[in-house]
This record gives sequence, C-alpha cells and structure tokens, in this order.
Amino acid sequence: MLDELSVANLGIIDTARVGFMPGMVVVSGETGAGKTLMLGALRMLTGAPARSALIGPHGKEARVEGRFFVDGEEVVLARSIHPGGSRAYLDGRMVPARALAERLDGVVEIVGQHDPIAITRSRAVRALIDLQLESDRVVAGYADAWRALREVEALRTELGGDMRALEREMDLLAYQVGEIDRADFHPGEDMALELEAKRLGNAEEVADLLAEAHRDLGIARDHVGPVVDAARRVRDLDPSRGGLTELVEALDATLTDTLSVTREAWEGTEPDPEALARANQRLNLLGDLRRKYGSDIEEIHSFRHRAATRLAKIAGLIERASRLDEEHTAATGHLLEAGRELRAARRDSATRIAESACRHLRELGFGNPLVRVEIGEAEPRPFGADTVDLLFASDSRLAPGPVGKVASGGELSRLVLALRLASGTGAARVVAFDEIDSGVGGTTALAMGAKLARLSEDRQILCVSHLPQVAAFADSHIVVEREGLRAGVRIVEEDARLRELSRMLSGLADSERGHHHARELRSLAMARRAPLPTG
Repeated sequence: MLDELSVANLGIIDTARVGFMPGMVVVSGETGAGKTLMLGALRMLTGAPARSALIGPHGKEARVEGRFFVDGEEVVLARSIHPGGSRAYLDGRMVPARALAERLDGVVEIVGQHDPIAITRSRAVRALIDLQLESDRVVAGYADAWRALREVEALRTELGGDMRALEREMDLLAYQVGEIDRADFHPGEDMALELEAKRLGNAEEVADLLAEAHRDLGIARDHVGPVVDAARRVRDLDPSRGGLTELVEALDATLTDTLSVTREAWEGTEPDPEALARANQRLNLLGDLRRKYGSDIEEIHSFRHRAATRLAKIAGLIERASRLDEEHTAATGHLLEAGRELRAARRDSATRIAESACRHLRELGFGNPLVRVEIGEAEPRPFGADTVDLLFASDSRLAPGPVGKVASGGELSRLVLALRLASGTGAARVVAFDEIDSGVGGTTALAMGAKLARLSEDRQILCVSHLPQVAAFADSHIVVEREGLRAGVRIVEEDARLRELSRMLSGLADSERGHHHARELRSLAMARRAPLPTG
C-alpha cells in the first residue's frame, strides 16, 4: 500500500506530506485547488513522463517522494523535475525512470479521468478483456508466432531475391578475411617493424660513427695514461690529494670500459640488406591493409571480425534460402492458428466481462443495460488477428451501438467502473481513480461510492472526487485547499470532515443544515458498505 506521499513545488502545491491509510482514500477540493496534482505525483513515481511545466512558482525544481509497503517490504521512490529534465531515485539510489515503473509494475494502477474516452477505443477494451483470459498461454503463443513470422520475413527481405548479389558480396568478404589472415599482423607489430626498418636502414652509417668513436676513445685513453701516473705520484707526495687520484683512476676505468663496449657495438653492427628488404616489404603490406581496412592493426582486426561475421551470416542465408518459402508457409499457418486460439479465448473472456459489467451497471442505476463486446476476424497484427468493438445500450429495448456514440459522459464513467470491476484490476494493490465520477450524481453517485468502497476491502483505493456521495464512503479523507498561488494538503476527520462534505453538498462549509445533511450522508454510506458480490 501507499504509506506516505511528500510533494514539494509541484504546480501550486508548495509543500505537503500526507500519510495514507488502508481502504478507500478520497481526495477532494475546490475546482482548481490542485487535487489532481496528488495523483500526478503518484504518476511521476510510476515512471510517467515528467514535464517541466509541473514545476511550481516556489522553487527551481519540483520533487515527489513516496513510501510504499510491497509484500511487507518498505520501498521508497522519489522523482525530481528541473528545467533540463528529471531524476529518479529508488531507495536512495539514482536510477532510470523506467526502474520506478518496473518496481511498481503490478503494484499501482491509475484509472485516469480520460479512461471514459479511452474505453471507446479497441485497444483499451482489448486490454481489459486480456485481464480476464483464463490463461496467458494464448497471448504468449500468439506473440511467439508473430515474432517467428517476422523473423522469416526479415530474412526474405534481406535476401531480396538477388542471390547473385549475395554471392558476390560473399566472395569479396572471403577475399578480405583471407587477405588479413594471410598477413597475420599482431598487435604492436607495426611499431616494432618501424623500429626494425629504421635500425637496418641506418646500419652502415651507425657502423662508421661507432668506428670513429672507437678511434677517438683510443686516443683519449692513451692521453689519460700519463695523467693517471702523475696523479699517483701526487698522492705519494701528498696523501691529502688521494681523492684526486681516485677520480683520475675512475676516468681511466670508464674510458677503458667505454672503449670495449664501443668496439663490441662497432663489430656487431653490419648492414643486412635482406633483413631490411623483408621489413620494408612487411611495412608496405601493412600500409596496403591500412588503406583498405583501417588506420592501425586494431582497426584492421575489427574490420576482419565484422567481415567474418557478415560472411557467416550470408553463408547461413544462402544455405537457408531454399527452405525460406517452406518456413514462411509454416510460420504463417502457426500464426493463423494462434490467432484463432486467441480470438476464441478473448470471446469467452468478453462474454464473462459483459455479463458481469451489466450486473454492476444495474447496481449503478441502470434498469436493464446491455453491454456487448464483438470480436471479429482481421488480418494478423502484433496484438492479434481480431477486431474488438464495445457496444452499449442503456436499456435492452434500445439497439446497442458503439459506446463512443451512444453513451453520455455520466454513462461512460459508470461503464468504465463497471468494466474495471468486471475485468478485475489485476494484482494491483493500489488503484487510483482520477475523477471518473464526472457526470454522475444523486443515487447513482451513492451506488458508485458503494462500489469503490467494496473494491477497497482487499486493496487500497485512492479516488479524486468532487462528489460528496462518493466521499462519504471513504475510510479517510484528504482535502486540497488553495489560497492564491499556494495550495496545501491535509487529512480531515470528524467535524472537519463534515465541513468538507457540507461544502461539497451545498458550497457552505459552515452551514448547520449542511452539517446535518453531511452527517446523514455519512451514516447512510456506512450502512451501505457491504462485501463485493461474487462474479
């Protein structure tokens, strides 16, 4: 259930924090007070699009937080809207908005004030029918058959009937993959080749320079010998000059070692024209592959992977081409059969829903209404191979017609509630109704209030309403009040609740007679609460 809802700067609601009780919760207020914003806040928590127009005048962003208890587990969701977009949070962690929708999927259902319009469309009626299917297997079976046929059709489109073009592409891909494989370049080999080619190309010049350096070092070594002898005589004559002697001896040793290393480098440096030719040949090959397939070895390998993948796919397509016509015929047959099964299941479900909806409508003030859902055969589409038409007559003596043409606004509201009760609200533990009682009044409004109250016996019902006859049935009552550009939200009890019912009845919150009628209405509502009838 929804335990608590916090709203800040959402439309004209400055700040509000409201605790929700189990059962039926009514939200009321003057027209324009902002009562529908409470359900707007709930919609935001279910991942609905968040428009910057919802940001109020009391800050730079709007924020909504809600605490739910789902299967005994506490879940906290939040949503903020700022001019550049929105952010979503689940248990304190920033998440995509779709994560909120996934978390509350099957937990919260919102029946909007535009549902009476939606119910005139086939898609909405089909969704209600599918809620009461005896098995989800037929829906899943049709979806699988649809996907299978689309896959075969996609393959046929890809083949395009031009096998020669595919074969030419296959030959080109095979050549490209083979050319890269034969070259057999490894990561980092390009840098190693460039260094090797540079070394081999400069080998002769390097050898000459090393020979010259060796000669000059030999001359320097010869000149250092007398200096070493002089330094040693100085040390013998003046022991305090021993440090100088050590430096000269170290210089002599360094020159000797350097002379040896230089000789080894000189003798080990020999031009190798054949190795240089091989390195340059490999670099030229790499340059050719770069021009064709990528700027470096990594990109060349990536091209090779894509080409090999495409090559395998084309090979599979060509191998399957001879079987595609048979596969298409089989997939079409499976889809048509799945469509027939789904259509039959929907007809059974539609019959049960129509009969149950009529019973509910009679309790909502209709004498002998008629509800009929006609399901016809149609070309297969993603959702089925049928048409769905909702026909309605307020009295069985009248010819039923399309509900959008023959039902008034008040009749549509009652029909929506009756169909919702007949089809069930799924596993949703929180169901919110946003002013679906529009166009309803009098004893019919009392019947609608009783229906909503009965529905709340095994789930939490939130209802934004302007009807005192509906509000009187609520277990708890929330009032949204506006003063200028600010609206506040509070829970009303006892006398305050009677004042609100009096205002809803007569527009006079402090009327003594209004309080009397409110008390009478409240007592009547409590007396009429009873369990929902089965079926």
